[in-house]
Amino acid sequence: MELCVIGAGYVGLVTAACFAQMGNRVVCLERDHVRLARLRQGQCPIYEPGLAALLQEGRRSGLLSFTEDWEQALARAEVVFIAVGTPSQEDGSADLQHVLAVAESLGRQLPRPCLVVNKSTSPVGTVERIAAQIGSGLRERAVAFAVEVASNPEFLKEGSAVEDFMRPDRIILGSDSPVARERLQRLYAPFVRNRERVLCMSPRAAEFSKYAANAFLASKISFINELAGLCAQLEVDIEQVRRGIGSDPRIGSDFIYAGCGYGGSCFPKDVRALIHTAEQQGYQPTILRAVQARNAQQKTLLFKALEQHFGGFLRERRVAVWGLAFKPGTDDVREAPSLVLLEALLDAGVRVQACDPAALASVAALYAQAVSSGQLTLVEDPYTCAEGADALVLVTEWKQFRQPDFRHIRGLMRMPVLFDGRNIYDPSELSSLGYLYHGIGRPVVGHCKVTAA
Repeated sequence: MELCVIGAGYVGLVTAACFAQMGNRVVCLERDHVRLARLRQGQCPIYEPGLAALLQEGRRSGLLSFTEDWEQALARAEVVFIAVGTPSQEDGSADLQHVLAVAESLGRQLPRPCLVVNKSTSPVGTVERIAAQIGSGLRERAVAFAVEVASNPEFLKEGSAVEDFMRPDRIILGSDSPVARERLQRLYAPFVRNRERVLCMSPRAAEFSKYAANAFLASKISFINELAGLCAQLEVDIEQVRRGIGSDPRIGSDFIYAGCGYGGSCFPKDVRALIHTAEQQGYQPTILRAVQARNAQQKTLLFKALEQHFGGFLRERRVAVWGLAFKPGTDDVREAPSLVLLEALLDAGVRVQACDPAALASVAALYAQAVSSGQLTLVEDPYTCAEGADALVLVTEWKQFRQPDFRHIRGLMRMPVLFDGRNIYDPSELSSLGYLYHGIGRPVVGHCKVTAA
């Protein structure tokens, strides 16, 4: 099938590369000249396991190409995917200016009938707005053909997006048109050969499903984090509680790991957008507001624990931070818990040493002044990061951090104090090695005398 994907961002690139892998001819339209140049040179502009290889293979086969020219992108397109950003506005609503700008351009540029599919996360009613915008452009051109519009929300997890696309747990098609549904079902058929995973519904239900899914997962995270706070007061280990409730199949073990809060480009933005939608309808989203508030509070826990441990005297302390991306497997630091911690530490006069397998460049750009002054040091090696530290803080649970040589690290640190923001370590083991261990919703274990900075 001849496809056009508009937007070479996270969703657009994965969509384009995976469809090309299945033999479709895909033209990806990207207006950012720097990103376009990198893609044409065979470079992958984002960190996502497996994506670079797919992009290179698509280019070598001739099935995947990149352009900034609308005419070239749409010349043979049977299906056009919109995959542009919908960032939060100040009031929490999704900013649809890029989606609607694409729709306006399509109305002016489409050379023939086709199916337009919105993959951008957008509020209920967006498909109708896209269709109206395209229709207006077609009428101005006095062309006779019609264009159908459908919703096809993405459910890709950063760090496993290629795997999620290739082996989806569900594919939601939002359209009332049997023709549009049949075309999309044919397009997705190679990805669901062993089990039917396609769910057809109205465009509005499809749009809402995306927000509902992310809001529910965010709610699970905030729920377990709230219980973790109570566990800390009652001297109960939240990890034991997690195993106790996670064994119930009605609850399940996914997304009930206590930690230092969720971040990224989806959960925070989508919860805000759903809250805004509810309030626009005069409906009070009590639970969603609580989810949002709990997560904001959770991101401050690690700094508060450090501040309490050092009696409020943090200036000139040296703190090592492991993990900066909002989750393992990505270089994305948007709304990452690490940024809340870094800003608080830097404001308190702490000298920070941080490492991450993928996100160092992103953090360096955000904190260029702190890096140039030497207050923030970014290193690739976790052992180098720990040298001379008064405390070590795990924020992102990359595999590289799961089983380090803690005996060796203890000798590198000035004080063996560990703050485990993801509860991935064994407190008793660390205590036996001489560490003072702080987890999330877990009793503090071990002893360490605080010395002067």
